[in-house]
Amino acid sequence: MDTIKALNKWANIHTYLPLDLLRIGLGVFLFTKGIFFMSSSQILIDLLSPLQNWAGSMFIIHYVAPAHFIGGLLIMFGLLTRWAILAQLPILIGAIAINFAGEMQMGNFILASLTFLVCIFFLIYGSGKNSADYYFKMQQ
Repeated sequence: MDTIKALNKWANIHTYLPLDLLRIGLGVFLFTKGIFFMSSSQILIDLLSPLQNWAGSMFIIHYVAPAHFIGGLLIMFGLLTRWAILAQLPILIGAIAINFAGEMQMGNFILASLTFLVCIFFLIYGSGKNSADYYFKMQQ
């Protein structure tokens, strides 16, 4: 708990608007990816075709779209940001790894890698001052 408080104090001192815009952009990106995967689930099934013989592949297909959709909304508003990012990390690790299991698509690999790095940053940094987390914390 003390570590989280120390990280939050550091984040509140070093908060800048571009970082908040980056967090909002990450949330919008994940939200639109969730909508994309919900509206065209066959593309998601095709992406996960190298894993079709693994146990739990149907669970993965049903986890990715809602996690991106809900997690993107939470990250966009800065509400439970670290928890939402923790839900995204297994998906992003899988998105990076799937390029090595199947056909390598450099564009998808770079996009997944950059999203993963931004998520790791916000996992450490937190949601910042312009967020619902900060607002609710100040209301106490």
